Amino acid sequence: MERRDLLKVTALGAAVAMAGAPLGAAASAIPPTAGNWPPPETIQDGDMKFRILGTIGERVSLVGMGGLHLAKPEPNGPTTEPAIRIIRTGVDAGINFCDNCWDYNGGESEIRLGKSLRDGYRDRVFLMTKIDGRTAAAAMGQLETSLRRLKTDHLDLIQFHEIIRDDDPDRVFASGGALEAILKARNEEGFVISALPETRAR
Repeated sequence: MERRDLLKVTALGAAVAMAGAPLGAAASAIPPTAGNWPPPETIQDGDMKFRILGTIGERVSLVGMGGLHLAKPEPNGPTTEPAIRIIRTGVDAGINFCDNCWDYNGGESEIRLGKSLRDGYRDRVFLMTKIDGRTAAAAMGQLETSLRRLKTDHLDLIQFHEIIRDDDPDRVFASGGALEAILKARNEEGFVISALPETRAR
């Protein structure tokens, strides 16, 4: 199946179609938590192990590469060329999951990942990033910026970053909220497969 054939698939299922509905109604449509699902099958391919991600059918490596470290200031972080080598070495070793975020290191992490994925490497990875915008306008602006930085015309997964405040879900799901932009991008622009909230305890 071609990657673009998956554009109509969403891991939120009916919930994302209910962007204008009250949060409670949308939440009730989200599939059960992972703890209630059967144990995922692990697929061995060479030296790497993979699992199928959610319901979208994409095979992702158990080991992923995060973007935050790619542009941390020296002396703790790499310069551009070593960052590129890190990503390409990982992909050559079988890792295909690359994570990033619109605001990591002022955008430099996405820029360096974009440079890493030239020369055919983009076609070998499942590429995701995260956005912080809570309004549709902010989310779309950040999404378009991420696409330019990452040098791609589509993303395989996008997450709403840091859903950590009491009103964050309401703002994302509200009329004119961030989810509207992501649905428009997926359905009309064709560069997002799935949209998922990211939660992280502090």
